[in-house]
Amino acid sequence: MKLAVIPGDGIGPEVVSATLKVIEAAARRFSIPLDIKVVEAGDVAARKYGKPMPDEAWKIVDSADAVLKGPVGETAYDVTSAIRMKYVLYANIRPAKNLPGVPAVKPIDCVFVRENVEDVYVGAEYRVGDVAIALKVITREGTARVARVARRYAEMRRRKVTIVTKSNVLRVVDAFFRDVARGELDGLQVEEMYVDAAAMELVRNPSRFDVVLTTNQYGDILTDLAAQVAGSLGLAPSANIGDKKAMFEPIHGAAFDIAGKGIANPIATILSAAMMFEWMGRQDAANAVRGAVEEALRRGVATPDIGGRATTEEVGRQIAAIVESWPTTS
Repeated sequence: MKLAVIPGDGIGPEVVSATLKVIEAAARRFSIPLDIKVVEAGDVAARKYGKPMPDEAWKIVDSADAVLKGPVGETAYDVTSAIRMKYVLYANIRPAKNLPGVPAVKPIDCVFVRENVEDVYVGAEYRVGDVAIALKVITREGTARVARVARRYAEMRRRKVTIVTKSNVLRVVDAFFRDVARGELDGLQVEEMYVDAAAMELVRNPSRFDVVLTTNQYGDILTDLAAQVAGSLGLAPSANIGDKKAMFEPIHGAAFDIAGKGIANPIATILSAAMMFEWMGRQDAANAVRGAVEEALRRGVATPDIGGRATTEEVGRQIAAIVESWPTTS
């Protein structure tokens, strides 16, 4: 498999470096052939080449099967959103789950399936004098395909989907998303919830959620909230899935204020790599990476944001070492 790696900006290179140790350990342990190429993209590339995604970066990503990306700074739209849009990575999968030894607000174990290439994030914004306008785009095809992804996840879990919209106010676009999504979810337990109520319930009673299906903007906001309920943004992975290509990344930002200090939490990026192995059909490697993360946390191997004293690289090395000795039959 060809893997394009974008280290990104801020803490990106640090968390990606730690994650590559884990990926390489899993590839060795489970005999997975990987062709890894590092891509310059983001703020640094913009300063160096005049654009956040230089031609060479697009060339490498074009030929790759998957992308592992660290957080990008001010040019995130020109990198992250551009990749999502170009390759139609229409489903953003973001699990929120408690991990051992990590203080959490409440018990939580759910998966968000966020539509990833429509809504106000299409970038159709206009200003006419003192009026600014953003278009919210919802299509039948876009909604139906992401709803089918939510269905697949629900069928592997508790067969329950919560559709989150603001259809009581946005009575055309959000109601359309809700109705099209419902049509793809026959036979499952389906509930509808307004986005403000969902935010409240994620704090009050997150265990009520299993699979959450929502639009692009609401999903962006709610998944940060859910990650913090689980313990930290530094623990939250994500996958951007299309029909032919996928991109895996932590949900957190570049955190320039702690860049270079060696204290950034790489677990979100490492768990994103686990999602990558799962997407490849290598559940053995995915299980090993997730299991190694949990074992490391039980041993107290953690960065300061979740109460530990380890550096970013130490966490990566320890998790990689556990993966190296993971049973191949697991």
